[in-house]
Amino acid sequence: MQDAYWVFLILALTLAAFVWGRFRYDLVAMAALLACVLLGVVPADEAFSGFGHPAIITVAAVLVLSRGFEHSGVVDWIAEKTLKAGSQPIWQLAVLTTTVILLSAVMNNVGALALLLPVAVRVAREHGTSPSLLLMPLAFGSLLGGLITLIGTPPNIIISAFRASQGESAFRMFDFAPVGGGVALAGLAFMVLLGWRLTPRRQGQASADELFETSAYLSELTVGEESKAAGWTLRQLREVCDEPVPVLGVVRDGEQLAGSRFFGTLQAGDIVLLEADPDDLKQLEDKAGLTIGAHDRDADGTDSTEAPKLDTEDLQLVEAVVRTDSMMTRRTVAQLRLLDQHGLHLVAVSRDGTRLKQRLREVRFQPGDVLLLQGDENGLSESLAALGCLPLASRKLSLGRPRQLLLSVAIFAVAIGAMMFDLLPAAIALALAALVTLALGVLPLREGYDAIEGPVIVLLAAMLPVGTALETSGGAQMVADGMMALGSGWPPVVTLVALFAITLLLSNVINNAAAALLMAPIAASLASGLGVSLDPFLMAVAVSASCAFLTPIGHQSNTLVMGPGGYHFRDYWKLGLPLSLVVMVTAIPLILLIWPLS
Repeated sequence: MQDAYWVFLILALTLAAFVWGRFRYDLVAMAALLACVLLGVVPADEAFSGFGHPAIITVAAVLVLSRGFEHSGVVDWIAEKTLKAGSQPIWQLAVLTTTVILLSAVMNNVGALALLLPVAVRVAREHGTSPSLLLMPLAFGSLLGGLITLIGTPPNIIISAFRASQGESAFRMFDFAPVGGGVALAGLAFMVLLGWRLTPRRQGQASADELFETSAYLSELTVGEESKAAGWTLRQLREVCDEPVPVLGVVRDGEQLAGSRFFGTLQAGDIVLLEADPDDLKQLEDKAGLTIGAHDRDADGTDSTEAPKLDTEDLQLVEAVVRTDSMMTRRTVAQLRLLDQHGLHLVAVSRDGTRLKQRLREVRFQPGDVLLLQGDENGLSESLAALGCLPLASRKLSLGRPRQLLLSVAIFAVAIGAMMFDLLPAAIALALAALVTLALGVLPLREGYDAIEGPVIVLLAAMLPVGTALETSGGAQMVADGMMALGSGWPPVVTLVALFAITLLLSNVINNAAAALLMAPIAASLASGLGVSLDPFLMAVAVSASCAFLTPIGHQSNTLVMGPGGYHFRDYWKLGLPLSLVVMVTAIPLILLIWPLS
């Protein structure tokens, strides 16, 4: 049993590191795997067996196919219809949440949310609805949709593969649908009919100007006849300050030009519009000879100060949210070289619905931060994609080419058919579909590789052997024995409820795939000890591992909406706790009905 204690120690440290969040979860998982190898818990020749596991191949293929749906225009066609949700908030909520549930059933749920998030913000702004009313249910809906099919969420794929490792056949594509579909329907009904009343109303989030109050933060400086800045480029002007300030526009002869489109040199009489704190303004006065305020010459030849009306809509400003997998996380503007490498000016940062007041060069970005950026419209999409940011409310729908759209749907349908009729295993069918998608040009090869999320793959591949070690070392049996001893005399259904609750709580603090990997061996030991069927216990783990509604860190979808919705950490449990209870009350009877204990 010594190996079991080593596994418990490693898992305790791993869970603590997951909750702490200081290190990326893929690095933590790899450290846990290597620790198991060094302690002899995992054989060295099996350390990296997880990278060839069918579950890993299936997850990677699903990510490629999801990106193919986006590129071919399938999802954009759906989003176009969703934009017609109407002016009533409840109807908007119903349409958007239903759409994300259906999309999440057949594609990566984070990808589905990322595609509909800009649509939801745009709908909210066009109809004067607070985005906070829509975004949390949208995120939760993406989790509920993943319950319906094998490929909807990684825990389902993991549980299916684990069942196969226990000598049973793997779960098929729609084996999850009776329970997952019922839970998703119940969750949807609860959020639309009652749950929306529990979401916070964050006023002032309906537009970029209201969130960041752009015009209130702009300063105007005039280039005088004697200014040193006369003849300078904007780059030279920005470098005068300790922190390069974003020059958002230049007014010349009454015409306002966006800073990203001004390539000439400054002239006397130009008015420079920029965001700067008092220290920067002082340096611009001293080193560049600019004067604060806009100066016009009166008829008598004297100067008068008069601020022209600012047109902030022509400054090419865009909002974007930092994704959980963004390269910007924990890095600063200087480290990212936003201007030099990506051509972007950082104008402001909002976190938890509040604009940060600290100097921009000192901000270390976090997932969920909402950024106000200025850049060249032509290269903006590529720059944001490279940085791992999602533009908000300005999503331009591209319906693609009809041939690609039909090909994408046909390829996926054939793969699903092969899985349903047991012609091919899920990993083979989906990998083949991904290969055909790339080979026929539905998705460019480079985008196919970009779609495969390295951190998720490493996390799963590293934790698979660790989960196996929990079982082979006897650790899972020890936990199961402890639970049965604690509930001595309880009927099996009570143990099933306890397993569901523990897994649900665990999934709110660590990655849902990791929760499924750790709890599956314990579920198998419980079923064996109680002498009942394995299937209801595995289904309980599959559902509960994917229902992380209590915290913004439980799932990437929750983190992604935190900034745009202006949510606080405590806001999630207000809707998440009753929704979790609805899920449990719905799931347990359905599991016992579809997958009986005996």
